[in-house]
Amino acid sequence: MALLSPAEAEALSNLARKKAGDTVGWVAIAQARALADLGLALRTRSGWDITEAGEAALSEHQANQPDTPPEGPIPFAPRGHTPTS
Repeated sequence: MALLSPAEAEALSNLARKKAGDTVGWVAIAQARALADLGLALRTRSGWDITEAGEAALSEHQANQPDTPPEGPIPFAPRGHTPTS
């Protein structure tokens, strides 16, 4: 399977959440069309939907993501706190 760009992965994630019944925002048409060209999404009367291949690609993509710390500031430990190891 080809690597998904961050935008494609986000669009697939939105489509998966939509399929699960969650309320999601708009999916960019360019990303949805690119996913459809790959067989990962399809256009229906109700909008864009994820395919079984799309679910598999998203699952594979998520499994291959490195464990990275969340973005943002790293808080300092409170005064007097001694780390335990």
